[in-house]
Amino acid sequence: MSLSLFVSDIPLYPAPEQIHIQKIYTQMGVSDEEYEHIVAHLNGRLPNYTELGIFSVLWSEHCSYKNTKLQLKKFPTQGKYVLQGPGEGAGVIDIGDNMAVVFKIESHNHPSAIEPYQGAATGVGGIIRDIFSMGARPIACLNSLRFGELNNARTRYLFEQVVKGIAGYGNCVGVPTVGGEIYFDEAYSGNPLVNVMCVGLLQHQHLQKGIAKGIGNAVMYVGAATGKDGIHGATFASEELSEKSEAKRPAVQIGDPFMEKLLIEACLEVIHHPAVVGMQDMGAAGLSCSSAEMASKGDVGIVLNLDLVPQREQNMSAYEMMLSESQERMLLVVKKGAEADIAAMFHKWDLYAVKIGEVIEEKVLRLLHRNEIVAEMPVHGLVKDAPVYQRQGKAPVYFAQNCNSAYIPDIADNSVFDIWKQLLAQPTIASKRYVFEQYDYMVQTNTVGTSASSDASIVRIRGTQKALALTVDGNARYVYLNPEIGGKIAVAEAVRNIIASGAVPIGVSDGLNYGSPENPEIFWQLEQSVNGMAAACRAFEVPVIGGNVSLYNERSNSGAVLPTPIIAMVGLIEDTTHITTQKVKNAGDSLYVIGTTRPEFGGSELQKMLQGHLFGACPQIDLNEALIINHCLTQAIRRGIIRSAHDVSEGGIAVALAEKLFGSGLGAQITIPCHSTQERCMLLFSERPKSLPRERSS
Repeated sequence: MSLSLFVSDIPLYPAPEQIHIQKIYTQMGVSDEEYEHIVAHLNGRLPNYTELGIFSVLWSEHCSYKNTKLQLKKFPTQGKYVLQGPGEGAGVIDIGDNMAVVFKIESHNHPSAIEPYQGAATGVGGIIRDIFSMGARPIACLNSLRFGELNNARTRYLFEQVVKGIAGYGNCVGVPTVGGEIYFDEAYSGNPLVNVMCVGLLQHQHLQKGIAKGIGNAVMYVGAATGKDGIHGATFASEELSEKSEAKRPAVQIGDPFMEKLLIEACLEVIHHPAVVGMQDMGAAGLSCSSAEMASKGDVGIVLNLDLVPQREQNMSAYEMMLSESQERMLLVVKKGAEADIAAMFHKWDLYAVKIGEVIEEKVLRLLHRNEIVAEMPVHGLVKDAPVYQRQGKAPVYFAQNCNSAYIPDIADNSVFDIWKQLLAQPTIASKRYVFEQYDYMVQTNTVGTSASSDASIVRIRGTQKALALTVDGNARYVYLNPEIGGKIAVAEAVRNIIASGAVPIGVSDGLNYGSPENPEIFWQLEQSVNGMAAACRAFEVPVIGGNVSLYNERSNSGAVLPTPIIAMVGLIEDTTHITTQKVKNAGDSLYVIGTTRPEFGGSELQKMLQGHLFGACPQIDLNEALIINHCLTQAIRRGIIRSAHDVSEGGIAVALAEKLFGSGLGAQITIPCHSTQERCMLLFSERPKSLPRERSS
């Protein structure tokens, strides 16, 4: 097979004459081997420009998970209350009374690195659409953010604009931002991480899936018009950043939260209509992904007439319409004959609603434009039969060194109090008031507590005695030092935050952020941390019902980010009287530390502050001990013994104590059973996972 010329029996649009094909497909992120597979899926015919673009985005890491699919299979995904696991827009868990909670975490890292406001804003908009595409009303958002050090002007700009983007979209769309976390480390200076979690509620009978069924049924485009923004956004998100990345600013979408608010209400109204068969967000890869995935899941084909697609700009090509990631759009499959009824429901909200195609028996995605067939591809070749890679990992040299060494800080006599104050001033630990005051966390009036008041954010379920506890957690420094243990700690910390808030954990959505999987050492970090997370999820019996993988988080001149798995977890509070907050309540109550403290400082905030780099063994975790502690704490909360509780993490017991006391108007007297400065340091600043509850006075 010759790769020298771009040849096809299907008309090209646009029609590049005598163009060198290798230059085209490599620019689209397609390898030589993948290109040959594309030709094979087309029965030996060379793809045209539009087809190549569609294959490239659907086979990108962002859409296909080709480098991580085998790793993700390690997660436990089944559970007694799981209604929908991985594979749809979001996972769904039954919470009783015919209600279900729907949630997912997504990343928007690359867009936020080059256009921080719109990158973060559209990250919020995209994850919200994943939730209401399932038929659920979005009730809360959280975010997990990573930036470089604040002494860098570029970092400060990214930090300020990302926060403004999250606030600007979330506040306007009317979904409260109720919590999150922010870390600062030089490793993120070239590539910030922006992960957003959204949670929704639905009644069981309203659960929707992104599937196409019923030969002859209508395929309807609803929402905003299509523009040229976001073209090849999925491919852009599947490659490392470089100095040339600024030129890809047009690959970042532009959001309109007011349009999304209209789309939320219209979609939550239309799900009551019996003619709706399936619904999916036009997110990554836009119309290409939604149409191909819905057809593949339904084992059918779809034909689209692109002349009918609402367009913001004149003379858009088939390539541009199919790959655009313009925001606030959905694709519906509707029973034949009901198109007018469905359109009327969206027109009421001043939204486009147009039949642009139909479901066909032949399992292909066929595109018509200007009275010609401009593309025809097998739907399973685009989706189910996308390539899957088993990369080979290799432990980095530093790992063996870390496992066999322990970092013990050298603190001068009588300096413990100074160290304590310095730790409280570290950006990762210090107050995030500047951030959360920009978020409207009270819209919808269901927020009982944010992550500033409880270890997990609390949102009540109106009309019941129940509430949801929500958290996002992850410490990348531990994962860097020991990926498997760090993965376990990430899950365990999320569980502790849920438990300390009075809830029982019921499910996880994972956000996996790493550098290039083609680097054996980075793939090893990913593989080992997934092993650790999977083991912890099985131990705590919390299923992973979905998530997101973001790879190639690195910049050519500064290297990869720290391996950063984020755990988005939801817990259920059966009775709102069990809600537990952080702060101490009454003078005379007793303070207890639950768990074992050991001199483990590798990856700690203290090490970062004193040394400026990571080395040594990270804290260890005993999952059996954690299970016992969690059970005992849960029972004590339900019996009314515990007034407040707080997870011990960054900064150790000393920081946890300060956080329990700040704003309470109370102080605490503690006894440290040791004499030397080193021993006091070990007890106060060790970050070995544990909890710090406050008992009700007797």
